[in-house]
Amino acid sequence: MATTQQSEETTPKKRSKAFLVILILLVILGGSFGISKYIYSLHHETTDDAQVEANINPIIPKVPGFVTEVRVNDNQVVKKGDTLMILDDRDFKIRLEQAEAALSAAESSLVTAQATAQASKVGIGTSEAAIKTVDAQIDAAQVNVWRTTQDYNRYANLFNDHSITQQQFEQAKAAKETAEKQLQVLQQQKAQAAQQTNTVTSQSRATSTQVGTAEANIKLRQVDVENAKLNLSYTVITSPADGVISKVNVQPGQFLQAGQATFSVVQDQGVWVVANFKETQFDELRIGQKVIVEVDAFPGHEFEARLTSFSPATGSRFALLPPDNASGNFVKTVQRLPVKIEFTDTKDSLVNQLKAGMNVDVDVHLN
Repeated sequence: MATTQQSEETTPKKRSKAFLVILILLVILGGSFGISKYIYSLHHETTDDAQVEANINPIIPKVPGFVTEVRVNDNQVVKKGDTLMILDDRDFKIRLEQAEAALSAAESSLVTAQATAQASKVGIGTSEAAIKTVDAQIDAAQVNVWRTTQDYNRYANLFNDHSITQQQFEQAKAAKETAEKQLQVLQQQKAQAAQQTNTVTSQSRATSTQVGTAEANIKLRQVDVENAKLNLSYTVITSPADGVISKVNVQPGQFLQAGQATFSVVQDQGVWVVANFKETQFDELRIGQKVIVEVDAFPGHEFEARLTSFSPATGSRFALLPPDNASGNFVKTVQRLPVKIEFTDTKDSLVNQLKAGMNVDVDVHLN
């Protein structure tokens, strides 16, 4: 009986010692884990709120039209400049022909206006030459008037002295009047020539204005032709970059409006990571710090990267309905700041297999 009682007293003591040892081990392990995490946190900032990003080019028609042909399928690899789809171009060809016809008409109008202007210049030259000729004749007529006037005055004195006959006096008088009449006629001819010159000059100015208008009209029609050619080229929609086609939601015969979104080309080169760090993690983040990226799609593989830039505002600022803390009840929430991280190991072949939208874990080495 005494032995049984002693055994029962020894068993609880052994159990209490084992429990104490286990407790001490747990405390030591927990403390070691906590200390290691604390030390790790002093040199690292991590987040799992991060995704792979890539350039996505939307395929948007610049002109409206019916789709005549779609040359790509879902998930197809394309190169820059490859034809993706073609719109009906018949209307645009007609507009181009109309613009070219209008340009031809404008060029013909310019030729006509230039010919008229040249004729006006010739007319001005002829009128000016006629005026010069009349001026010379007027000078001669004025001399003749002066001479006949002198003869008339001299013959008049002689006639008063009865030195000459009546017939001689009348002849001198007739010569004087004839010379005066000729001078008047020449002066009238000069006035008519000057008036004709003014008329021709006015016509020449009007013709010059017509030439300028025709030249401006040609430039306008040339712009119309270039615009028609440009719109015609828009009926062939090509890939803006190398990449992979997303789901194609366009069928032949479908009418597309200008600016209507159809599908996209996701560039398969130059992917990066956008990590959303809490604002409480932001104080020690710096551009150029080393980053280790782990992608859920490739477990166990570490991608080398570098922190390259910070967003100018928190993610909530770019939301469709950003929060307005000035109205209603205010509840403080930790904001997140997007950070851009670029891959640095160009020899890592798995980088080219990353797709936009993949979830990743980011570890920034602070020092």
